[in-house]
Parts: sequence; C-alpha cells; structure tokens
Amino acid sequence: MAVTSDFGISATVRNTKASDLSSAADDLIKRYGVHLESGSGAGKADRIFADTRTLSASATETLDLAGSLTDAYGTTTSFARVKFILISAAAGNTNNVVVGANASADWVGLLNAAGTITLRPGATFAAMSGSADATGMVVTATTADLIKVANSAGSTSVTYDVIIVGNSA
Repeated sequence: MAVTSDFGISATVRNTKASDLSSAADDLIKRYGVHLESGSGAGKADRIFADTRTLSASATETLDLAGSLTDAYGTTTSFARVKFILISAAAGNTNNVVVGANASADWVGLLNAAGTITLRPGATFAAMSGSADATGMVVTATTADLIKVANSAGSTSVTYDVIIVGNSA
C-alpha cells in the first residue's frame, strides 16, 4: 500500500479602515503546507485512518492509535507516529465534540494527559508535522495511544469526521 499526502492550512484576511479621503488596507496571506511521500521517516507517511463517526447522547469512545483502527480496506492499522490529525464536528450537531483526557494510556503526542479540545458544531481542529520532521507526534503502544472522543451532553447524538495520517515505525 502506498500513501501520498498533502495537507494545508491557509489564512487570508483583509483588514480595512476608511478615512476621510482614502481607505487603508492590511492584507494577511499565510499558508502552511506539508507534502508526504509514501514510507517512514522525514517527509513520509505510510498509514491512514479516516472515518465519519457518530456518538449517541452522552456517549464516549476511544480511538486506539496502536491497534484497533481499520483503514478503508478493512486492515487493522497501527501508528507509531502521527504526522497529521484532523477532527471536525458536524455543523448539524446540537452538542459539542470533546477530544482528549482519556482515563489511561492517553495519547500525549498532541495534548498533555489532562488536555481537551472542545469542538462546537461546525468546528474543525487540525495539526500537522513539518515535512522535515521524522518524529512527528509519537504514539507509544499500551501507554500513550488512546484518544478519547465524547459527546458533551445527553440530549442528542453527535457526528464527527476524523483523519489521521502517520507512520507504522
């Protein structure tokens, strides 16, 4: 299996202010991007997990980065390093999607053990390693490999997308 990836985040902001005779404008254009070829090491990735998931009211689930996720072909995939992660709460959700703070073996590659990210309906969070970074965000099987995802309330279900790209070694 070969995995080739391109990730990008961009911000384009135009800030204007009118005065008596003219308008001033400050244009901010910033782009961050990573291209990864197939393989392991710097500038490479060989694993992907992508899914749309639904949690019932007040439910939680644990994404095990080192052993229980399956790829698009039904093959169990295991990450040793994460190069890109995206979690996006569906705009139609009523409740928030809360990511992080698993009770044990919490993946600390991105957040510390107690850290969480709260995604309101329609919110997206993404993080990526630079293409020159061989390490990425480390996953340690059985001790630091679990991502908890929770529905913040008991009223309705929530749906979210998750994309994880990384290395097997």
